[in-house]
Amino acid sequence: MAGKTLRVSKIRKGTVIDHIAGGHALDVIKILGITGRAGGAVTVAMNVPSKRLGMKDVVKVEGRELNPKEVDKIALLAPHATINIIRDYKLTEKKRVKLPKVIRAILKCANPACISNSKEPVQPTFYVDMEDPLHLRCHYCGYIMEKQDVLKQF
Repeated sequence: MAGKTLRVSKIRKGTVIDHIAGGHALDVIKILGITGRAGGAVTVAMNVPSKRLGMKDVVKVEGRELNPKEVDKIALLAPHATINIIRDYKLTEKKRVKLPKVIRAILKCANPACISNSKEPVQPTFYVDMEDPLHLRCHYCGYIMEKQDVLKQF
């Protein structure tokens, strides 16, 4: 197999999520709710060489553009990712994900005793204390959630 190059075809319309930390492509697919049963090609490249990250993953999703909430979820697990929007086989938009300073209604607090996990009408809210490694602080109880706590929710 030495000297062989694997080629991945271009997509006509959709999204390419690049610069995902190595080993997290399947987490990104899970976040997006992609099961492979809805049609549309999905290409996953894992642990490919990257000058910036050393190793990276890439996910190509044909026929779908991400909404802002999905981009925020990706930023939780892949703070260095770039979102590339493809239309008519051309890159029309490229942006780096940016984790907001305050995260609302995306996650639940991992502390079972937190008021946000009760029947009270409060919206789970977290402050980003650190992006890499991820540290989210609950607005209500102060509990610190890390990447593994976030992964359990998707």
